[in-house]
Amino acid sequence: MLLTALPAQDFEPDDGARPIAAAGFSLLTEGGEMPWHRHRRAQVFYNDSGLITCETEQGVWVIPPHGAIWIPGGLLHKSRSGAQMIGVALFVEPDAVAGLPDVCCSLAVSPLLAALLMRAVTLPALYDEEGTDGCIVRLLLDELAHSPVDQIHLPRPADARLRAMTDVMLAGPGDRRTLTEWAGHIGMSERNLRRLFLRETGMSIGHWRRQMHVVTGIQLLDHGLSLQAVAHELGYESVSAFAVMFRKQTGKPPGRFLAERPSQALRRLID
Repeated sequence: MLLTALPAQDFEPDDGARPIAAAGFSLLTEGGEMPWHRHRRAQVFYNDSGLITCETEQGVWVIPPHGAIWIPGGLLHKSRSGAQMIGVALFVEPDAVAGLPDVCCSLAVSPLLAALLMRAVTLPALYDEEGTDGCIVRLLLDELAHSPVDQIHLPRPADARLRAMTDVMLAGPGDRRTLTEWAGHIGMSERNLRRLFLRETGMSIGHWRRQMHVVTGIQLLDHGLSLQAVAHELGYESVSAFAVMFRKQTGKPPGRFLAERPSQALRRLID
């Protein structure tokens, strides 16, 4: 895993003298992985392009382009990327502001929050807390505290058989095997598969698979594929079938959903 980060000097994610510390990063290799680790401070991963998969003691979170994940301080986690990516890592003191999440969750990133995260990368380690930089940080923390949980996260089961099944689904999102076929594949009855999957993820298998198609579809569209190509890749018979599913899951058609997410302005900051 090869990362390029800004700032390269005096970056102290856990021990800085200010409430936050931020660095921009770009992943220059395919399929990079950060092994299990934890930070004293809470952490925000903002993903400007590519796809981040973050695994914690609570499960696995798939973060699409222009999304973010909040990881509470002290929580063991690891992350990986399936493609070249660029983003921001922000580290926050737990008591920096009231209202910050106390559990791992994906966050909806507004254009304002995205711009503030980008701006945070340029701050010196000892930014002036009483000046303009301090105002920016206070606004950033307030936006974080009031950011809604994003509804496009993808929970993952802890059971090894279900985890193996979802791994196969993620590797081949166009796989259209039926529930009966999946039950036979992992050696469970269909009834037990339904009950255990719902208990561990809070979703039916059908709902989970549609959510996976939303997350994967966002990634493919962000990489420049046409709606027709994405629909075909995910196993849909037509563009309209994919668009109807996407709208039911997110409340918006694919084009509008992507248009309302922040632009990839961070790339100019890292390059």
